[in-house]
Amino acid sequence: MGITQQLILNLILVLAVAWAFASLFVRFGLPVILGQMLAGFLLGPAVFGIIQNSEPLELMAEFGIFFAMFYAGMEMDPKELMEHIWPSLLVAIGGFCLPFVLGYITIKLFGGTMYQALFVGMGLSITAIAVQATVLQEMKILKSEIGHIIIGAAIADDILALVALSILLGLAKKGTIEMVPLFFIVLKVVAFFGFTIALGHFVIPKITPRLDDREAKGFTFAILAALIMSALAEVAGLHLIIGAFLAGQFVRKETLDVKIYEKIRDRFFGLSHGFLLPIFFVSLSFHLHLKFTASFLLMSTVITLIAIIGKLLGSGLGAYISGQKPLQSLIIGFGMNGRGAVELAVAAVVLELSNELMKNKVISAPLLTDDQFACLILMAFITTLIAPLTLKWSVMRSCEPKEKEHFCELWDKGKCM
Repeated sequence: MGITQQLILNLILVLAVAWAFASLFVRFGLPVILGQMLAGFLLGPAVFGIIQNSEPLELMAEFGIFFAMFYAGMEMDPKELMEHIWPSLLVAIGGFCLPFVLGYITIKLFGGTMYQALFVGMGLSITAIAVQATVLQEMKILKSEIGHIIIGAAIADDILALVALSILLGLAKKGTIEMVPLFFIVLKVVAFFGFTIALGHFVIPKITPRLDDREAKGFTFAILAALIMSALAEVAGLHLIIGAFLAGQFVRKETLDVKIYEKIRDRFFGLSHGFLLPIFFVSLSFHLHLKFTASFLLMSTVITLIAIIGKLLGSGLGAYISGQKPLQSLIIGFGMNGRGAVELAVAAVVLELSNELMKNKVISAPLLTDDQFACLILMAFITTLIAPLTLKWSVMRSCEPKEKEHFCELWDKGKCM
């Protein structure tokens, strides 16, 4: 795998078309990522098939979301994140449990097996933290109370998904829930967050004041912190982007020279949002494969509606119980609705295990059928597509003169930039 002429041509096409569509969407007041995903939809296998997904593009896409999450971590205050941990947990639990139950019931009604219903239910429960962070950042409300709740809930959702996936995979392999491996999973997650808090509180503040910008040493430190934390997150069984996000929390204005902080911030923003992140959102659309049979269209429509309604009601109810106003709860519900890359990764893991167990005759029916897999991918694409639209609509409603929520100053400022 190297830099080939074909890769360069693909990058030119991806970036040029993504830039053109993103610029067009911005002109009409629509989120940038919609234009980028539409570019991927047209360039990829779903429509014209001009570009096929490849290892180099996948790698660059992953680095895009990696750097974007580090940048999002830099933008957010860790103290604010901790202050909103209780509402975040309620939002995560509500937004995980309700779609799970509704997804299970739906697949059973469509004649699926217990395992198929469980795995589809889990697929509907996932929230993609990267998509949420990007949309909130674009709308300039990432640093608001709602932004902190959504990001905190997305992190908690990822942990719930890890535990649920481990339980279901163990159940599929051996037919029982193994408590010892599950205990070690929870222990690893707790140890990871404990280590992160200790590192951020005691060690990093002693290092960052000594950083300078000679030969971009501050940027090198930031990259190292992101890579180390991502590796530790992977060891804990979490997605590497959570490690990158938490590493971004280490690089703060309070502990760094302001000029160095701004330089590091600008470099991560340019590298992610200006180069690699568009590749990520374009490549998301490459996974979309449409079928036009009546049964597939019916199942995918129902699953997508259930995913949207379940996440909206579950997360929104959790927010409302935690003390948020109805409109704020609606924003949080819409904000939790994107799936994206996490959904693709989980579905791929389940499909791979299914093929292995079928081959060894451990199970007689697949854990996911091809149609169910395709439905989950389509659902992930649609929810990622509509999340920015519904989030923007609900924020605009909240910022009308008669409502004017406290985060509207950030939103108004973002519109003027």
